Amino acid sequence: MGHRSILFDARNLKAKDIVNKIKQREWYRPFAGVIIKSYLYDYFEKLSIDNSPYMTINFEFKKDLKTKFNGIAHIDNTCRIQTVEDGTLYEILKLFNQKNNCPLLLNTSFNLAGQPLVHTINDAVKTWKNSDLDAVYFAEEKRILLK
Repeated sequence: MGHRSILFDARNLKAKDIVNKIKQREWYRPFAGVIIKSYLYDYFEKLSIDNSPYMTINFEFKKDLKTKFNGIAHIDNTCRIQTVEDGTLYEILKLFNQKNNCPLLLNTSFNLAGQPLVHTINDAVKTWKNSDLDAVYFAEEKRILLK
């Protein structure tokens, strides 16, 4: 997970609306988050596990943080979260955290409503061209396309 993702600043008050518009999907569908593993319990209530690498577990936000992360907070104050501790997604989160003091991003699949997941560079370019995405980054090539 994270190799074919749309990433967005979860602190943006309009994050859900913007990403739903990009993905051309219904307004009510929730998004997941991705966080540097070592920061998990700075933002979420403690569970009996220390890792959630597959985005399969809902964690409850710590008090007063739900409103700060509107883009990924579910109505019940939880978020389906993915933890990372290495790799390209980790490096992106680390840079985002250094710049914004926030180790957490919205993470959703790289596809548009009714379309299959992006699998190739050509798929990514096609999806990017047919959406309101500002950029697409190819980690293996360290190359970015901007509109």
